[in-house]
Amino acid sequence: MATSIKVAAAKIVEQRTHQIPGKLRVTEHFFDVPKDYSKPETGTIRIFARSVRKHESPADIGDHDDKKSQLPWMVFLNGGPGGACRHPSAYPFTYTILDKGYQMLYLDQRGTGLSTPITPSTLGLRGDEDVQARYLKHFRADSIVRDCEAIRQSLTAEYPPEKQKWSIMGQSFGGFCSITYLSFHPQGLREAFIYGGLQPLVKQPDPVYKALYKRVIRRNQDYYDKYPEDVDRVKNIVSFLTRFGDGTIKLPSSGNLTARRFQQIGIMFGMHGGIDAVHEVVLRAAYDIEAFGLLTRGTLTAIESITSFDEAPIYAILHEQIYCEGQAPNWSAERMRDEFPEFELKSEGPIYFTGEMVFSWMFDDYSELRKMQDVAERVAADSDWPALFDEDQLRKNEVPVYAAVYQEDMYVDYDYSMETAEKIKGCKKFITNVMYHNAIRSKADEVVRQLFDLRDDVID
Repeated sequence: MATSIKVAAAKIVEQRTHQIPGKLRVTEHFFDVPKDYSKPETGTIRIFARSVRKHESPADIGDHDDKKSQLPWMVFLNGGPGGACRHPSAYPFTYTILDKGYQMLYLDQRGTGLSTPITPSTLGLRGDEDVQARYLKHFRADSIVRDCEAIRQSLTAEYPPEKQKWSIMGQSFGGFCSITYLSFHPQGLREAFIYGGLQPLVKQPDPVYKALYKRVIRRNQDYYDKYPEDVDRVKNIVSFLTRFGDGTIKLPSSGNLTARRFQQIGIMFGMHGGIDAVHEVVLRAAYDIEAFGLLTRGTLTAIESITSFDEAPIYAILHEQIYCEGQAPNWSAERMRDEFPEFELKSEGPIYFTGEMVFSWMFDDYSELRKMQDVAERVAADSDWPALFDEDQLRKNEVPVYAAVYQEDMYVDYDYSMETAEKIKGCKKFITNVMYHNAIRSKADEVVRQLFDLRDDVID
């Protein structure tokens, strides 16, 4: 069981600090942690993170006190799975959190960025397909949270005991990680802020995708209500893509631009500005076909930039496993899609785009994923997944939790989010129908303020 695994302090390999414009001091950290916390003797992997704090030049340099530098930590757990953190200066909320008296840690979750990244080439170094599949089992939220605990112990080793807990800030999949943290290592937490990440407390993803397909349908309807002329444009684009055999057209990455891959640009519908972004691609593709009878490189690049799963193989391979406990996903989204004829390419009505779903055929259409097809099939059929949450612990939770819940969230179902919130003792919620899933980036000032108001203010 996850609760029985002890986590020791991470080994600090390297720390280098630099001042950057904007009066920020950024430290680049490398840590060594166990690959498998249940068998730490089997080897380590390296984890990368950047911490950031305000750069200050005190008037009285003799008044410096090391204890004053022990600011409370706020750890940012980003979305995914499979995405690396950007530089701290790229996040609109960095200064807000620093102004509230924290220092921040931006963690490249294991397998991403500079944290022993998983790519077809690096995964191949591990051994044959069975070895690779077993290795990938160590890249879910349970291992990510243990990495956090190991790093927390290292970074706060010189702190007094009352300062050794830290705060976490989880966006999307980072919120899922936060719930795993609250379930199995609450002793390390001071408080938790969750943005669009109250995960469904399920043990298999089928019901999740049944709910999400319905939300994607509604966003498609919103899209075509706003841009009714795109109904015919999308049909013409799909007809063009299939005219000479689906997959004949190649993208700059050498991947196949199939009609089903083109449908995946609907993943943008869940973001602020996403409907307009999809329209821009559709408009451009339709113009190319009408004017030239082909798709120009600029249009192909625009499509590829939205469907960039080659850059995040963990997302493609492990996305459904973030919902699994003791059951195999078996390409859940692909199976559940059969229940929704609205997504058929030969639909008499408008052709609907898909959302945040992964499919087995992606390992044919994407040039990098193609190299991992056998491993992906093994992982999809695997049912040996441990628990990622503990409802009993959540019901008796003592860590303050503040959550932003978006009624129009296309990726984390609102109804499931509310069920989860009710199961976390003391969870305070900010609920809105005017923000989408990426509000932490597009509406950062407002949504961060709302959660800190939940912490600092009282209900009238």
